[in-house]
Amino acid sequence: MRYKLPALALFAFLTSVQPSTAQQVRANIPGDFADPSIIRKGSSYYAIGTSSEWGPHFPIFRSGNLQQWEQTGFLFDKAPSWTTASFWAPEYYFHNNTYYVYYTAKRKSDGISCIGVATSSYPDHGFKDHGIIIAYGKESIDAFVFNDNGQLYITWKAYGLDDRPIEILGSKLSSDGLSLEGQPFTLLKDDARNGMEGQSILKKDGYYYLFYSAGNCCGVSCSYQVRVARAKAITGPYLEEGADNPVLTDNGNWKCPGHGTFVQDQAGNNFYIYHAYNKASNVFTGREALIASLSWKPDQWPELRPVPLTGSNKENIHLHYNFSKTTGKIFWQWDFRNMTPDYRQKDGTLQLSGTYNSHHPAGVALTLRPYATAYEISTAVTNNNKAGKGLVIYGDVSAAAGIAVRNNTVEFWVIKDGKKNILGEQKIAAANTPVYLKMAMLPDFTCRVYWKQQGGWEELTPGKKGYNVSFLPPWDRSPRPGLNFQGKPGENAAFSFFDIRYTSEIPQ
Repeated sequence: MRYKLPALALFAFLTSVQPSTAQQVRANIPGDFADPSIIRKGSSYYAIGTSSEWGPHFPIFRSGNLQQWEQTGFLFDKAPSWTTASFWAPEYYFHNNTYYVYYTAKRKSDGISCIGVATSSYPDHGFKDHGIIIAYGKESIDAFVFNDNGQLYITWKAYGLDDRPIEILGSKLSSDGLSLEGQPFTLLKDDARNGMEGQSILKKDGYYYLFYSAGNCCGVSCSYQVRVARAKAITGPYLEEGADNPVLTDNGNWKCPGHGTFVQDQAGNNFYIYHAYNKASNVFTGREALIASLSWKPDQWPELRPVPLTGSNKENIHLHYNFSKTTGKIFWQWDFRNMTPDYRQKDGTLQLSGTYNSHHPAGVALTLRPYATAYEISTAVTNNNKAGKGLVIYGDVSAAAGIAVRNNTVEFWVIKDGKKNILGEQKIAAANTPVYLKMAMLPDFTCRVYWKQQGGWEELTPGKKGYNVSFLPPWDRSPRPGLNFQGKPGENAAFSFFDIRYTSEIPQ
């Protein structure tokens, strides 16, 4: 049973106990969970984040205390019909006894990013899509909704793909939350095009405070930070004079913080959920969700302070799924653009097949979000056929690595720059005996691969050092470990279990 702090005690702890160094701050939601948005219903908090090119779309987490979180599902198990890719920046909102999620996706007809909206009577399931609400220029992303004395407003980023200043735009929103009213207006303009997005608004003592992310969001060369400006009217002008900017920047073992939203606890205190990269694991764990407390200085400018996560995080260290038993919900993800997995538990195994683009030899990758860089994954393949069946660490179709059983051979394969190579292979002794496979991902961004049938593990990694897989991460998300199938329709892979064991604490 998880211990739940009362609201007042929680705020007193979070705001008074500051880490001696920022390295004591751990991710509240570890692993790839960018652009988080948060909402509270009673004593429960719900957070939703970017899924980008992973399906299902937009993971949803729940917490009773803002510290320990568990996934409950996804916004969409199937992509809305108007969408094609780039599922970014979902925004939670509650209005008229209805839960809204405003989200970004690329439109199928022309590839332009638009903002759509879905609604439900529940915060974490049952959402119905209503289609596009904002289609503006070459790109509309990063929705945020604000209620100003009963009038709804929606804001978004525009002109990021145009040869003109980036702007944060706003518009009145209809009372049902499903359409714009009137003409858009400018809240803030980025004349230098240094990057400006991921905005949220708070109102206090007659001022509207606009928090926004500046710089480059993603990848090794990121420069994200959170800044604040304020105005006497929601339409602006927003000024930064007097603000201690940036209000959130690189801190201890975390870098490039940004794109957050606020939630108020039952006592009326505000917290800011945002994402950042862990400097140790960097892009291999993606942008992870952290929480900061909000306080106000005597000059009425805000201050954000990252807060430490209490307790142990060992509950996330070892996950074991035995497919001969009821495993409960496993939140698998896959590259929905290039594959359609078909998987089910049957006859004591997880049977995996599906379809995929024949020009991309990675096959079907059924994966999980990693919480840290250093881990070991293992499985046992229980069937024998011509298909490749095994483990994978998957970045995208042009960057992946895995170990597979194919007929009577075990092979270590790598796809780099879209080209597949077999780096090691070995004959197995008995074709009808389960083959155990293991991949070890190491903190130096190398991996090692092993196999066995009986006796001890045999390594298949070439050379004396681990194989360098630093090429795996896509620019905006982390690679994912999991199970792999490479075969024709009618073939399948059968696995008796899947195990992921983190070989060190989740990075601090």
